[in-house]
Amino acid sequence: MQITLLAIGKTDNTELSQLIAIYEKRLKHYIKFDFLILPDIKNSKNLSEAQQKQKEGELILAQLQPGDALVLLDEKGKHYSSMEFSQFLQKKMNSGLKRLVLVIGGPYGFSDDVYQKCNDKLSMSKMTFSHQMVRLFAVEQLYRGFTILKNEPYHHQ
Repeated sequence: MQITLLAIGKTDNTELSQLIAIYEKRLKHYIKFDFLILPDIKNSKNLSEAQQKQKEGELILAQLQPGDALVLLDEKGKHYSSMEFSQFLQKKMNSGLKRLVLVIGGPYGFSDDVYQKCNDKLSMSKMTFSHQMVRLFAVEQLYRGFTILKNEPYHHQ
């Protein structure tokens, strides 16, 4: 299985990018992993919230391949402990899934088209985090999930 993490817009925070890169490198020891950053929508100041979500949704859906499982990182999604998330990953791998696509949306969330296409919604927390921070948290939790599956000492219960 391959895991792809999609996010809208690049980050200007070099420290955050460096931390993400550390976990990306670690994660690649366990699974094929790609982190794709989709470009910010141009002239978004002139767009309504719905128009921006629609345009971002088109960019997201254009990245999907037949057979992908689309999981949205969404505040209304299911809450998992790290142990439960590792079991979620194991089930996806056991199912013969070719590619799991996790998506961090833009500032207003996802368009209806993206919600209709998704297979699952996952919430990182009941708290609100910046979309930049969620990138780091998502990659770290993927890494943590695989260390749990391999019974490695990174996670402490």
